[in-house]
Amino acid sequence: MAKKPVTSRSGRFLKLAGMTASVASEYAGQKARGLFRTVDDEGAKSESYTRMAGQIADTLGEMKGAVMKVGQIASQTQDFLPKEFSDALEKLQKEAPPMPFEVILKQVESELGKPVSELFEYLQESPYASASIGQVHRARMHDGTDVIVKVQYPGVDESCDSDLKQLRMALKLGGLLKMPKKSVDLLFGEIRERLKEELDYENEAQNLKIFGEFHKDQPWVIIPRVIDSHSTRRVLTLELVEGDHISKVTPDRYSQETLNLIGHRIFSIMADQLFRFQCIHGDPHAGNFAYRPDGTIVMYDFGCVKKLKPEIVEAYRNALISALEEDYSSLDQHLIDLGARVGSQPAIDEAYYAMWRDILIVPFVGDEPYDFAEADIHMQVAAKTSTVFKYLDSFKPPVESIFIDRMIAGHYWMLKRLGVQAAFKSELEKYLQA
Repeated sequence: MAKKPVTSRSGRFLKLAGMTASVASEYAGQKARGLFRTVDDEGAKSESYTRMAGQIADTLGEMKGAVMKVGQIASQTQDFLPKEFSDALEKLQKEAPPMPFEVILKQVESELGKPVSELFEYLQESPYASASIGQVHRARMHDGTDVIVKVQYPGVDESCDSDLKQLRMALKLGGLLKMPKKSVDLLFGEIRERLKEELDYENEAQNLKIFGEFHKDQPWVIIPRVIDSHSTRRVLTLELVEGDHISKVTPDRYSQETLNLIGHRIFSIMADQLFRFQCIHGDPHAGNFAYRPDGTIVMYDFGCVKKLKPEIVEAYRNALISALEEDYSSLDQHLIDLGARVGSQPAIDEAYYAMWRDILIVPFVGDEPYDFAEADIHMQVAAKTSTVFKYLDSFKPPVESIFIDRMIAGHYWMLKRLGVQAAFKSELEKYLQA
């Protein structure tokens, strides 16, 4: 039997406080038994981390809202938390149990000020999609326009700050945060800022219009139209624009040539937003994109958008140029400019940079198409993760560019799942020379 959703502020606080106490107790108990004192106890530490992470992930999944979104970000940011925690949180990327329909109806009527029957010809009960801070339902306007209605879960916006505070305390008391306090402050500050924007559907409506204008000369990019009359801060109504989820992109309908075309277009979207628009779609997972057999790409969910500082974009461009040219002393300086490297620490061994460069740069160095279906870059990165401990004091989470990294990682997985075969060297060079 599904648990009743927690929507009140006091209920959320108590639920999170209970999670925090449980995690702190687990950590204290293990530490008291001496399990965190020696290298020989790594297995016991891992088991304890897994138990704590499971408790946190279960609570976040039930809570939805800001804490669940932080969980999703954490699962994609490997230097943020131990691997056991990231693994446990992966299910938050895939599982978002729906909110009861009566809660959705009440929220729609409260926000739009009329009975649902007056607002829509129908509003479908079963969710079209459900996510961390809102749920999407199909509907039809009285003029016959098919739409989707994105409804924010009650209480998540008012509880954002207290939710984040409780989650941070749970991670701290569970010994799960692996960064200095200053870095944690910056990271949670960035997450909070993005969440506040994402919780404001009026902001998302504006983002949809801005990105629609930016991509207007690329007819193969479709961004849904906002229905202003049926949209507020917590309800967003968009014209229904459908395409195939990535799981439906199959060889019987999509040729390899079409997949490669889509791959080049995905790269263009990403590079244009980064280098030309200097504003990026910050949540590039499979659920936020759809495809059509003519090569069209549909983009959804513009709640998480990151406006980039020009100096950050320039530092990123320079870092890429230095990596391509194997100029590692320049790369080191550009990473300091990006906020990824601690400038007061000694320069990094060039062999360390060369190792990472040779792993990450492969799709961009050859003239022959790179087969993303066979790509194992993520496995090579995972195999080298332990090497970061040698330079733990020299690097820090690049707060200003963390969403660039998230965007690139998200697009890598899409290119891999689509099975794209493409050479991006010449395209990347054009953007770097701009």
